[in-house]
Amino acid sequence: MNVHKETGGCVTRRGFLSAMSAAAMAGLAAAEPRLLRAAEPVQHPTPTADTCIVLWMAGGMAAPETFDPKRYTPFEVGVPSGKILCTFPAIDTVVDNIRISQGLENIAKVMDRATLIRSHVVADLGNILHSRHQYHWHTGYVPPQTVAAPHLGSWVARVRGPHNPAIPAFINIGQRLEGIGESEELKAFTTAGFFGSEFGPFNLPYPEDAIAAVRPPKGMTPLRFANRERFYRQLVRQSPLGRLASDYHQESMLRAVDNAHRLLNSKERDAFDLAKEPKESYETYNTGRFGLGCLLARRLTEAGARYIEVTTEYVPFESWDTHENGHSTAEAMKKVIDRPIAQLILDLEARGLLKRTLVVLASEFSRDMMIEGVPGSTAQDQSRAKTDVMKQMIHYGLHRHFTGSGSVVMWGGGMKRGFLYGETAPERPLLVTKNPIGIRDLHASIYTAMGISPRTAFDVEKRPFYATDDGKGQPVKALFA
Repeated sequence: MNVHKETGGCVTRRGFLSAMSAAAMAGLAAAEPRLLRAAEPVQHPTPTADTCIVLWMAGGMAAPETFDPKRYTPFEVGVPSGKILCTFPAIDTVVDNIRISQGLENIAKVMDRATLIRSHVVADLGNILHSRHQYHWHTGYVPPQTVAAPHLGSWVARVRGPHNPAIPAFINIGQRLEGIGESEELKAFTTAGFFGSEFGPFNLPYPEDAIAAVRPPKGMTPLRFANRERFYRQLVRQSPLGRLASDYHQESMLRAVDNAHRLLNSKERDAFDLAKEPKESYETYNTGRFGLGCLLARRLTEAGARYIEVTTEYVPFESWDTHENGHSTAEAMKKVIDRPIAQLILDLEARGLLKRTLVVLASEFSRDMMIEGVPGSTAQDQSRAKTDVMKQMIHYGLHRHFTGSGSVVMWGGGMKRGFLYGETAPERPLLVTKNPIGIRDLHASIYTAMGISPRTAFDVEKRPFYATDDGKGQPVKALFA
């Protein structure tokens, strides 16, 4: 949920959009970004992964309800709200020292292939706007920025290049960018920024319809397609975008069309067709759009995609955005994610792909029953189920945004197996007590696994822009096998 009122000096939704629009327009007018020539040349690390899959729990997945369970208090009328740390009991996993939350029984069986980080912390940005926190997590930079910052996937696409030239290097599955609330905010970070259109995401909001995106329309002959492409090039030149965008960004848009043309004519496009999946496998994954997105991600990994993001989708007050009925909503979300995530890991392993595929499960922040932000934060309370004691099920759940700790799970891609990293306090406030890892170092770890130096920088309008904030990201070596 976004706050629409000014609170102190904090950025509001309107201010965020204005700043992002200005940065986007400035980015289009910029010349080609070039690798920064440093006094000491950047040495890229040897990659431990060829593909990265991010499983994005959009809306704020509560760590105590999923991967960092605390003292469980069942629902009972009259129970004080302050007593409740989590609303599910913990369950055992196949790793002796790791317990996770009830409802994730299938994921519990593959935790011996995982590194579980319980000490992920994100910035407290004053007003807690999902859009700003999602922008921060996906780009590594706190908005608003004067430069259109590229998405994590675009960095991977630009620096590593395609794994298979026929398959888009960056594929975004499950997030609608039209027809829902806050679509403009989502577009602000779902972009290649100053890198140009060719490194942007190939968006597939409905995975079951993905094949339609790579199949020419009925009656589209090769000659007709060639004519359309010719007219599109003219349109780019003559449109307002053609007058405002630099030659580099115009050419980048045309190269993006060339890439699409290559995909339409390739045998690899069959990877997008979920109808070709055996029925039993399809049904195992089919918990809805997210589950089918995990299936599509597996098929695209096999086909040679470089970076894939699968999201539970951010829509205000839906999915993990639990401002009321938190327990019931989290229970439903676990049914959406548990089986397909576990099956994705098992399938990648069975195909010999998990070792070279880094799978990352993350969210923009966690949640708490009582605290908005962190203790002492000026963030406005956004719970819609405020009460001192439990009166009805609408009150039972973690309804406030919490930035003091969160969980990230990583499988494959050179990470340790069955490994627990970091700790949080056993009682409120559930702050990190051991081995904190912020977005900058988490990104540095992901980039390092993908063979990209966190110090990689491009010259953008005569100023350096780094893969991690100021080039200071440090990979957490303890995570790597």
